[in-house]
Amino acid sequence: MTTPAPVAPAAASAGPLVEVRGLHRVFDAVHAVQDLSFTIARGAVVGFIGANGAGKTTTMRIMATLDEPTSGEVVVDGLDVVEEPTKVRRLVGWMPDAYGTYPNMTVFEYLDFFARSYGFSRTQRRARVEEVMNFADLTPLADRQMGKLSKGMGQRLCFGRMLIPDPEFMILDEPAAGLDPKARLEFKNLVRLLAARGKTLFISSHILSELGEMCDSLLFIDGGRLVYHGDAEALRHGQPAGDGDAAAMVVVVSVAGDPRPLVEWAETNQGWSVREERRDGARLACAGSDPALLADGLRRIVAAGIPVVEFHREQRRLEEAFVDMVKERR
Repeated sequence: MTTPAPVAPAAASAGPLVEVRGLHRVFDAVHAVQDLSFTIARGAVVGFIGANGAGKTTTMRIMATLDEPTSGEVVVDGLDVVEEPTKVRRLVGWMPDAYGTYPNMTVFEYLDFFARSYGFSRTQRRARVEEVMNFADLTPLADRQMGKLSKGMGQRLCFGRMLIPDPEFMILDEPAAGLDPKARLEFKNLVRLLAARGKTLFISSHILSELGEMCDSLLFIDGGRLVYHGDAEALRHGQPAGDGDAAAMVVVVSVAGDPRPLVEWAETNQGWSVREERRDGARLACAGSDPALLADGLRRIVAAGIPVVEFHREQRRLEEAFVDMVKERR
């Protein structure tokens, strides 16, 4: 997607592409967003997670210049979304969770209309629309009326509409909602292709497992407040609140025969402890967060003559990690 937009974006700098600072949004008696601050690096894919009513859509609408904060600021490539919304819109693509349809308009006509709105010349417009349709696999649907599109087709069309101006920063609100497994897989592939081209994506979804596969980092909010901002692997390998040392690494070890020698080894070696005895082994905790400690522990267990048949680091589902964090905060 190399066709330039009618107005060139500001020159990239070395800092983060997006900065959210002390953001608040109040609707009457509802404080939807409360002192939210985070940054998004250029070229990153960030997953945005929260329960219904947590403030996700409000935050994204402010970032997309569709709403204004009560206080605080959002800056995109050095541009304040309130002070310079027109310039910000040249950088931002917005894919809402629902969009207006025109039953008697074809897919090509719909995308062509938006290309006209963005100011593409006639020659640029057709080339750009065809390029977007090819990328989003919409070309076979070019003459299909919008009113006859399936849910998945409609989502692809909304995705294609977002791509028309070739935005640097893309905000997607529940883009995979209602899609079948094949369509979700295709969407994940499109996200990685855009990331490989240096685009920055901010994706809200309730499908946490897929966000973990697509995203470089995850951002959790609850009650309009930031709960977590970091990578998925740290969450998968971290321990739930109330389950001992949060910095410990938990491994499941299976052995051939009697598990007592394994349990005794863990009880007598510094930095190791037993979380749970099992019929064929045990869940062990290793203090610290360095994977090299696990490798050393496995070597020493085997050297002690314990017949290990399986050894793997335990992982939590991202949904469980999110619930644990919300419970701890509350």
